[in-house]
Amino acid sequence: MNPGLFIVLEGIDGTGKSTQTRRLAEWFRTRGREVVASREPTDGPWGSKLRATAATGRLSPEEELDLLLHDRRDHVAEVIAPALAAGKVVILDRYYFSNMAYQGSRGLDPAEIRRVNEAFAPRPDLLFILDLDVETALSRITARGDVANEFERAESLAKCREIFLTLADEPFVETVDSAAGLDAVQARLREIATARGF
Repeated sequence: MNPGLFIVLEGIDGTGKSTQTRRLAEWFRTRGREVVASREPTDGPWGSKLRATAATGRLSPEEELDLLLHDRRDHVAEVIAPALAAGKVVILDRYYFSNMAYQGSRGLDPAEIRRVNEAFAPRPDLLFILDLDVETALSRITARGDVANEFERAESLAKCREIFLTLADEPFVETVDSAAGLDAVQARLREIATARGF
């Protein structure tokens, strides 16, 4: 069996990760690959518990991270690792880099968050950081009808964006300007994946 391929899309809210994840998954399917497209937090018990707090008020960053780690352990064991072992393409909308950014923006150490995650969570073969200025991101969030919460406040997003961009020079990371239209961004993702032999 061919080894699987693991791709993650990250970026602040409003950068188009969910749409681009779906479209990239479809592209790989048209090329004959079996694809598992997923997201974090998941819809499992831990992820659902975390999502429920969005309506009732945020937990402490430590409590959020604890739920996210439980959720990710299940996700790796039940979805990610088996799919990769079966030679499938796994494409995620958010992964532990979001913990580095979002819980890091609330005062936790991004490097320590990464260390704890990489002790059990496989590093992706390719990480796309969809980059967008905060003002444009906020306008997209508002346009889609989302109520701005603490995750989406300008100051928080600016800190998150800064942390994401600290990853830009790593060899498995590609930063893509998501200010362009959906088609242009998708074309760039495909171009990069092709250039890397995926």
